[in-house]
Amino acid sequence: MNKAILLAFCLLLTSLLQAQQRHELSAQQAVDYARKNSVQIKNALIDVEEQAQTNKEVTASAYPQINGSAGINYYPNVAVQTLPNFISPAVYGVLANEGVKDANGNTIKVPSDFGYIAAQFGTKFSNNVGVSLQQLLFDGQVFIGLQARDATMQFARKAAEVTEEGIRANVYKVYYQLAASKSQISILDANIARVQNLLNDTRKMYENGFAEKLSISQLEVQLSNIQTERLKALNSINNGYIGLKMLIGMPVQDSLVLTDSIGYNDIRNGVLEAAQYNYSDRKEYQYAELGKTLNEFNVRRYELSKLPTVSLSSNYNYIRQSNTFGFGGKWNPSSLIGLNVNVPIFSGFAKNARIDRAKLEVQRSVNNLESLKITIDAQVKQAVNNYQNALATLDAQKRNMELAETVYNQTRLKSQNGLATNTDISNAQNDLAVAQNNYILATYDAINAKIDFLKATGKLQ
Repeated sequence: MNKAILLAFCLLLTSLLQAQQRHELSAQQAVDYARKNSVQIKNALIDVEEQAQTNKEVTASAYPQINGSAGINYYPNVAVQTLPNFISPAVYGVLANEGVKDANGNTIKVPSDFGYIAAQFGTKFSNNVGVSLQQLLFDGQVFIGLQARDATMQFARKAAEVTEEGIRANVYKVYYQLAASKSQISILDANIARVQNLLNDTRKMYENGFAEKLSISQLEVQLSNIQTERLKALNSINNGYIGLKMLIGMPVQDSLVLTDSIGYNDIRNGVLEAAQYNYSDRKEYQYAELGKTLNEFNVRRYELSKLPTVSLSSNYNYIRQSNTFGFGGKWNPSSLIGLNVNVPIFSGFAKNARIDRAKLEVQRSVNNLESLKITIDAQVKQAVNNYQNALATLDAQKRNMELAETVYNQTRLKSQNGLATNTDISNAQNDLAVAQNNYILATYDAINAKIDFLKATGKLQ
């Protein structure tokens, strides 16, 4: 029984391990993974495909429309039509011309009114089989729709690119923050080792009568606090990995390893030197320009709706008529070719209203482009200011951390020579921890500021 349980456990463990995959990704590879697996990007690409199908519908309206038909009709009561009596006049005409006399010996004369006759025209059954063709020769709205196909596809693709860029920026931010968190863990590990060594030295001094029991307790509390801080940092980092997996569309149970690292020089170098930018570098601006182009197509579409539409129609049928059900007998052909011209004359000024409304939409697009330029200028200016401030803060916190570490080392050296108390060492350790934490936060802020700057200038790759 125990062997069976052990075997089942091994099989379950093997299946779980096989279900999990290990991914070692650079920042660029993480972005590429998101392009393929992010739900938001997938849906944006579906929008592109939908637009492609819409364009096919527009194209199809310019192709010949061919339809086949077949049917059989049964008339239980063939319709009776009342017609002027066209038979009697012919008969009386012949009789009068021949001089035929009636029973009384009088020459037959043609009556002045012959009255009406009732007759059934048609048969009980009518079969038909045929094919029809419709070909649009000219329709201004269809013509513009065909011209606008490329623009509509570019518009849909650009919308997907805007979505993808937003995902890409967030991936870079989370990725590099997680990469920088390695430094945070290293700093905490160094602090733990530093306090642990100090605690060991203090215990030896206590054993030799040169330290108090209180000093040991204080260091033990300090060590426990740093270890707790490390656990909290690891938990935050693990949650960050889960967030990154969700962002790029990776199964949460998979293992993710970040292969890129980021340091002080990586954050601050090679960005502000290339602060020049063009509006057209921004995906949002390209998207807005395409929207303006599509609105201009709308104006032309409504203007051409005032022109006549021309189409060609034709059909070819075989028809069978009989008083008996079936398909035998004679089938007679019937065909038609027609040219149809539809000339709009008056539509209650609706077309003019559509044209004016479309022109207003174009003007709205122009206004939005001008507003977007102002927004981009503001975003770039703010991004430059934020990035410069983040770098200045990063530099200051780096100096503070280095200075706090120097102070701590000197204080500990004094303590070893009897010139500083454990309280002095504890204060120096706390100051160092604060400085280190501030440096880590400044690093995260600088990473975000750099990515926001690259996005604002349209240089985020």
